[in-house]
Amino acid sequence: MKEKLESLSVRWKELEQEIQDPALIKNQSRYKEVMREHSYLSKLMEEYEQYTRLEEQIMQTRTMIQDETDHELKEMAREELHELEAQLEQSENNLKVLLIPPDPLEEKNIIMEIRGGTGGEEAALFAADLLKMYTHYAEAKNWKYELLSSNETELGGFKEVTLSISGKYVYGSLRYESGVHRVQRVPETEGSGRIHTSAVTVAVLPEAEETEIVIKQEDLRIDVMRAGGPGGQCVNTTDSAVRITHIPTGLVVICQDEKSQIKNKAKAMRVLRSRLYDMEEAKKQSERAENRKNQVGSGDRSERIRTYNYPQNRVTDHRINLTLYKLDAIMQGDLTEIIDALCIAAREEMMKAQA
Repeated sequence: MKEKLESLSVRWKELEQEIQDPALIKNQSRYKEVMREHSYLSKLMEEYEQYTRLEEQIMQTRTMIQDETDHELKEMAREELHELEAQLEQSENNLKVLLIPPDPLEEKNIIMEIRGGTGGEEAALFAADLLKMYTHYAEAKNWKYELLSSNETELGGFKEVTLSISGKYVYGSLRYESGVHRVQRVPETEGSGRIHTSAVTVAVLPEAEETEIVIKQEDLRIDVMRAGGPGGQCVNTTDSAVRITHIPTGLVVICQDEKSQIKNKAKAMRVLRSRLYDMEEAKKQSERAENRKNQVGSGDRSERIRTYNYPQNRVTDHRINLTLYKLDAIMQGDLTEIIDALCIAAREEMMKAQA
């Protein structure tokens, strides 16, 4: 650990020099990168300085215990040594946590896609419930959200719905929501009172900036059409809906919620850009992990991650074996306990990997 800290200390000093260079601020991309790394290493170096100081104090106190002849002073020194050793152990634990470099994606905004899976209309209704759950959580965190596209059913559910959420550490908080969410309840569409099991897929994508993903115009096929829906206001009389196909990957994005074709195209491009960015990041992570799957979840969207059982008012997250009997509160956006537990489990797994 000390060797690693010493090499990071050298890197921190290099960054200190680079920050002094007036030319750095002219390159905004590099400036953000340097300041982010410097901020991280500054916290680490502060803790390392504390750790080194405690080590020196412990050595001095041990020497004092050996050399001191006064029994009372010796006992006081032993008590002080015990306290210093406890502080050193805590500082070492802090360093182990800080040695896990922050994921630069954590600070990103997200594009969230919620799709009804097995269960037909009941799955679509649960997709609408999950949309409310996430938007309530976003409101509680003072995040902003915007509906980008939706495919609504006649009963008010969603075959699929896409939204953006922006704010502080959005991706860092919601990244582990990707996967299959299973619901067990008596559907509104079921008259006999039988409990049905349905599923909804959630995808959480870090939102890419235009400079991060370059999309060539010749790689796109853009089609315009009339918006569809269950009726009423959802049916448009102009060709405002936009379907964008990314030819190299086959990715297709449809946006039809806005009356303006230009706005729909802009929203569709945001979603497409984020999907392509997510694909690139998934490749990088796969290469870094060398087939090792994170205990918190593989990130595979076909993985069943959570079950919502309405008769028992129970939510179970299968990745960390967490069960809470407060489904009613969770569906109102009270996700803090689950999200914190997932983030802690992920950090612990990263610490094990570093050991």
